[in-house]
Amino acid sequence: MTTNILLIEDNEQLQKYISEYLSAYGFEAHILQNYDAVLDTIAALAPKLILLDINLPKFDGFYFLKLIRSRYQVPIIVISARSEESEQIRGIEIGADDYVTKPFAIGVLVAKINAVLRRTEQSHQNQSQQPQPSSTELTYGPLSLCADTMRAKYKGAAAELTRNEFRVLKLLMKSAGQIVTREQLLEELWDDTSFVDDNTLTVNVTRVKKKLAELGLGSVISTKRGVGYVLDQTSGPDAE
Repeated sequence: MTTNILLIEDNEQLQKYISEYLSAYGFEAHILQNYDAVLDTIAALAPKLILLDINLPKFDGFYFLKLIRSRYQVPIIVISARSEESEQIRGIEIGADDYVTKPFAIGVLVAKINAVLRRTEQSHQNQSQQPQPSSTELTYGPLSLCADTMRAKYKGAAAELTRNEFRVLKLLMKSAGQIVTREQLLEELWDDTSFVDDNTLTVNVTRVKKKLAELGLGSVISTKRGVGYVLDQTSGPDAE
């Protein structure tokens, strides 16, 4: 069965280049024709993944990224000539699953597509095979992590987590008091670390820290420079 990919890219030469190569690798690229009907196109096509350019007519890709994320959880890989670190971080923070800078090798793009699709499929399989989790899957003192709602709760307050933020906090809570290496986190989030920008992990950990700080846990995650992170019992929710 062919895997549908929605390509949101206005450069006709690049459209042709990507479409032909994706076809050779067993994918079917569908080029967005109407920028006013992005959500309707996704609903009709049900793509397995979206490739999204940033420099687009009418609105930029960050606008469409927010729009799509407000309705769908379909994996999105940004492809953009904006190579600045701040732009990449912005894309990941808004909800992109990966960020590829132009010019790129088509082999690297295909590898990233396969990695994202593999992670998504594995996540779906795990959800279908596991029994329905209880509302509170993990606890760390008064801090709890709810698997069914993907929320972190602390003393009556709650913070919504993205899928990757949830995975980061879950791994840290399961290893509370022990260092979790960056490699362990990368494997938890992306399975294959070969094609992952290390900045992506930093962004996700920073977002978790920020959300916990908003709950009143400003120092519960400690950074072990050059090694990884630890949910620190000495400064955790039980500490006075």
